[in-house]
Amino acid sequence: METRELTCIGCPMGCLLTVTLDGGEVTEVKGNTCAKGDIYARKEVVNPTRIVTSTVKITGGDKERISVKTANDIPKSKIFEVMKDIDAATVPAPAKIGDVLIKDVAGTGVDVIATRNVEAV
Repeated sequence: METRELTCIGCPMGCLLTVTLDGGEVTEVKGNTCAKGDIYARKEVVNPTRIVTSTVKITGGDKERISVKTANDIPKSKIFEVMKDIDAATVPAPAKIGDVLIKDVAGTGVDVIATRNVEAV
């Protein structure tokens, strides 16, 4: 048996969680005050994922860069590959919040979307 301690980020409480694993499988989660803590702990120790936020170069717009995020969470192990693709990208203006700017970033099946509007000039 193995135990891991985590601070939950599922809600503002920030509960200290203790996760018990047996053979790589979660058998118990303690310390959570809400259901989100249990869900977060089980996912975090077996398959951690993250939402990635950044900026992308944009041409012909009223700004030089546009803020972006992954539309869904990606495997934590893919963050550097995702950032490499985001850094290499350049998109044309205009762009609106929610527009897909990079499809299937780093082969994750997740798109990168705009989180602000940039008008063409």
